[in-house]
Amino acid sequence: MDTKDEQLVAGIRQLCKKKNAIILAHYYQEGDIQDIADYVGDSLALAQWAAKTTADIIVLCGVHFMGETAKILCPDKKVLIPDLNAGCSLADSCPADEFTAFVNEHPDHIVISYVNTTASVKAVTDIVVTSTNARQIVESFPKDTKIIFGPDRNLGNYINSITGRDMLLWNGACHVHEQFSLEKIIALKKQYPDAAVITHPECKQPIIQISDFVGSTAALLKYTISSDKKQFIVATESGVIHEMQKHSLDKEFIPAPPNDSTCACNECSFMRLNTLEKLYNCLKYETPEIVVDEGIRQKAVIPIEKMLKISAELGL
Repeated sequence: MDTKDEQLVAGIRQLCKKKNAIILAHYYQEGDIQDIADYVGDSLALAQWAAKTTADIIVLCGVHFMGETAKILCPDKKVLIPDLNAGCSLADSCPADEFTAFVNEHPDHIVISYVNTTASVKAVTDIVVTSTNARQIVESFPKDTKIIFGPDRNLGNYINSITGRDMLLWNGACHVHEQFSLEKIIALKKQYPDAAVITHPECKQPIIQISDFVGSTAALLKYTISSDKKQFIVATESGVIHEMQKHSLDKEFIPAPPNDSTCACNECSFMRLNTLEKLYNCLKYETPEIVVDEGIRQKAVIPIEKMLKISAELGL
């Protein structure tokens, strides 16, 4: 870390102490952002920490929908995000007006929405899920329950395949997880024959089928810590490798490449918009701030709280 970054880190810590602020960072953030955060986790963990914090200010180092989720759960707190342009291709693939029309066309269906959605989509949802708890929450409904699952078709297909369900899927996807190259992963497997292929369920079915382990970001991290394997081909956003390496210094992590032949790893350009300098400035000036319409918030908080309650009951 250079002198400028050291000064920024010191300044960020001082501002957090002065303003009673907490920094929550997703696993897909740059390593220096993860290292300064008070808590690092996946979407479920970030929501859980936001729900119980006593801080006055929450700085969400992730993408916009994560900041919205924190604000929905904590309307009395100021929620900041270092770069307001940090969006999400998956959330963008599910416009609220189109999804609402889709829901209205199937009034006999329960609506389960992935957390990677806007507040307006959550407002027309019965229960929210993350990749950590999606299977358990789907299975908490009777087998014959008619379910709409959105917006990620890959995660929905995966949940259908392991639960025997036939959920009606919204046709959305994450651009990062869609871009992994099956051919290049197979080539890497030949190059590293002892490596385990570990994959996020937002990936396409052919990638999942050749994987040794499929799970949420947190589950992938936990697997690498407990596994006897010494090499892992990681098919999710490569930011999580920073945390994997911290926990397993004796193991090797190979990022799975996308179809783009110029890239060796697969990064979310939105996640990487957040920087130490932007984090410092957002704390100093308390902007940009996440704002959620109160009418939408009151509807959106219900399915999120249902998710948190079920997750707590399941010990997730």
